[in-house]
Amino acid sequence: MMTLAKVKTPPKLIPVFTPKRGSLRYRGARGGRGSGKSFNFAKMAAIWGVIEPLRILCTREFQGSIKESFHAELKNAIASEPWLEKAYDVGIDYLRSNINSTEFIFRGLRHNIGSIKSLAQIDLCIIEEAEDVPEHSWVALEPTIRAPGSEIWVLWNPKIEGSPVDSRFVQNTPPRSMIVEMNHTDNPWFPVELEEQRLHAMATMPPEVYSHIWEGAYLTHTDAQVFKGKWRVAEFDTPAGADGPYYGVDFGFAQDPTTGLRCWIVANTLMIDYDGGRVGLELDKTAPYLIENIPGVADHASRADSARPESINYLSRHGLRKMVGVDKWKGSVEDGIEFIRSFDEVVIHPRCKQTAREFALYSYKQDRLSGDILPVVVDANNHYIDALRYALGPMIKAKRKTVGHAPIRFAG
Repeated sequence: MMTLAKVKTPPKLIPVFTPKRGSLRYRGARGGRGSGKSFNFAKMAAIWGVIEPLRILCTREFQGSIKESFHAELKNAIASEPWLEKAYDVGIDYLRSNINSTEFIFRGLRHNIGSIKSLAQIDLCIIEEAEDVPEHSWVALEPTIRAPGSEIWVLWNPKIEGSPVDSRFVQNTPPRSMIVEMNHTDNPWFPVELEEQRLHAMATMPPEVYSHIWEGAYLTHTDAQVFKGKWRVAEFDTPAGADGPYYGVDFGFAQDPTTGLRCWIVANTLMIDYDGGRVGLELDKTAPYLIENIPGVADHASRADSARPESINYLSRHGLRKMVGVDKWKGSVEDGIEFIRSFDEVVIHPRCKQTAREFALYSYKQDRLSGDILPVVVDANNHYIDALRYALGPMIKAKRKTVGHAPIRFAG
């Protein structure tokens, strides 16, 4: 008789683990602290080890002792499910199955690459903290994992654009790969204690350090931030005499989210108090989603990308009756950036996590060799910021500079 077990996993990882074992060569996740990526990959490895006997190699570049290995993550993941606890013998320095011959092997790459190359029949290799793995270790390790149906799982917090792991799995993704970005907002069980720590870090750390640790961004110079020194996160009530509310919506494409937000203007301060967004949001679900997450959007004018007139027309007939397309012109993005930067500050409510994330990550491109900051805005981390530009569209147009704007270009 077959026994079924229900396993909870973050939605972001469902497409990663839906393909059966051996159908992919690489699975992985990159991102910041609190995403749950290591814990959930550990749990899936343990589950696979129950289903069939596997030799699983857990490795990282530096491993001085078992305490520095993936052992602790596996131990916690197994302890989270009573039926997994019964299936494994978890020792101080070993981990093996009680029901078949599954075994976990723990090795550091730096001082053990020779012994790793001699290991036979590795079915699964889990590489933790893969940002630290140098090119020569990758070259030596990958051919070693060659058993039929064998896989390599990769976990890392990005640090340097163009690092060996970034080059392999982001810039030049190999065939049969499923690599996702995961951050704290993708973890349905993100603990209150970590949220308290994250908010403190956001308020006290240099923005580029916070973005690297918590948002999975490359560690870059603060000056690369488009809105450097212009924004902060703080709780607030809608102040008396505020102008607004102003609503903006950005439509998603493929893996980009459909986003919306609400903002106010008080004197020369821009205040954002509600946002919402989702990848794969169907058009017929968009109005109900925005109405549920952004108070008042159904009763006020909302502005959206005029490149999607058919979507605007549909939504204006299905719940967002005052939605209109925002005017766009050559240089409208640059004018929008300058308009937002013209405020004394932008205050973002803590519940608007994705908007705050984009303000931290929206950056100018940096030269890879010199580190110089270029007048080129990277076309990424801008879906909520685009919604904000649309919300402010009439004011941006009214204050458009007649002499022209700074030469800003955009990089994909």
